[in-house]
Formats: sequence, C-alpha cells, structure tokens
Amino acid sequence: MQKYFQFPSKLDSFHLFSLQHLVTVGIIFLLCILLFVIRKELKKRIVRFSLAVLLVVSDVSYHLWLIKEHAWSIRRDLPLHLSDLVVILAVVMLLLRSDKLFQFMYFAALGSSIQAILTPSLDRFSFPHFRYIEFFVSHGGVVLACLFMVAAFHYLPTISSMWITILLVNLYALCIFVLNKLLGANYLYIMKKPESASLLDYLGPWPWYLLSLELVMILSFYILYSPFWIKRRYQHKS
Repeated sequence: MQKYFQFPSKLDSFHLFSLQHLVTVGIIFLLCILLFVIRKELKKRIVRFSLAVLLVVSDVSYHLWLIKEHAWSIRRDLPLHLSDLVVILAVVMLLLRSDKLFQFMYFAALGSSIQAILTPSLDRFSFPHFRYIEFFVSHGGVVLACLFMVAAFHYLPTISSMWITILLVNLYALCIFVLNKLLGANYLYIMKKPESASLLDYLGPWPWYLLSLELVMILSFYILYSPFWIKRRYQHKS
C-alpha cells in the first residue's frame, strides 16, 4: 500500500492517452453529461456543497501528502498554476453561488482544467497512485463545478466576460512572471516548457510559444462559448 503514496513514485510511468487515461477521461465526460440529463432531479444544495467539500479535501490532502513525504517546495507547489488556482476559486463560486465569479471560471477554469485533464504532467504517478487519483478528482471536480452552475442555476457566460477573462489571465501571468523571477520557479510554465509531454511541445520554442499559447487560449475560449452563441442565434431566429 505504501508504494501508492511514495514520493517520488516507483510505479510505471504515466502514458498519455493510455487505457487508464482514456477510461479516466471517459468517466469525467460521462459525469458531465449526467449533470445535464438529470438536472431537473438534482438536489442542488447537496450537490453544490458536496462538490465544494470534495475539492477542499482533494486540495488539502495533496499538500498534506507532500509535506508528509518531505516533498513540498515553494518553487513548485504553491497553487499558482491556473489549473490549481481555479480549484480554490471553484469552492468559492460554489459556496457563494457567484455569477460574477462564474463568468471568469467558465472560461479560465474549464480551459485550464480540460487541458490539464487531456495532457496531465504526472511522470510516474500512474493509476492507482494517490497523486493520480487526486489530480483527476481535483481537475475533474472543477469541470463539474462549472457545468453544474450551468445545468442547475442556468448561469450563462457572455462574450464580454470572455474578453475580461483574457485580460485578467494576462495580468495574472505578468504577476507570476515577476514571482517566478524572484523564486526561481516556473509557474504557468512561463519560463520554460514542462519536461513531460504537453500542448506546449507543438507551439514553438521559448519565448514564442507564449504568443502561440495566447492564440490557443483565445481559440479555446471561443470554442467554449460556441454552444451558447449557437443557442442564442437559434432563439433569435425563432
């Protein structure tokens, strides 16, 4: 049992789009679909608080595990990657039922969490290691939290909030760049690409991949907004 909690892990390396990865992505996808299929039967209060508790337990247990393994590092483990920060913001959004926070989270949280789920940086933390389970529970929980706000409370993102989110993400990245310089860290992968396979491998060398990533972010946000744009166009024609 201890080997499933070791840091560093001695399990086999995680392989992108392996059977275990595809099954995990499939489970998250099915849960997202289920949210909308049973949205009228959802116990909104119970689901909202359950998701918030799940995210808190997942995040806290991750940091406690790192501390127990004497592996926590200020250069790596502060919740400053966007996909980590939105876990905390998702809890706030769920507890406050904040529409303003949802407007940011729909784009920033879904965009970063979906990318993390599809191209995770897990090294040798393959299933059933604690880190593997915690990673997908945490990021999958963020996706479910955002879609839950749509399914249960009919929150809808707007095109103006999309551009505000783009501005906020860029301002955040600028602050993180300064912090990276001070700490000698690589949060947001601004200073260099991650060692494991990721989308950044296809976006050119540093620093040009940062510009490419900006374009990818805008495109992905448009894709996330497209179902609502199509729905509004259809309603307008009707």
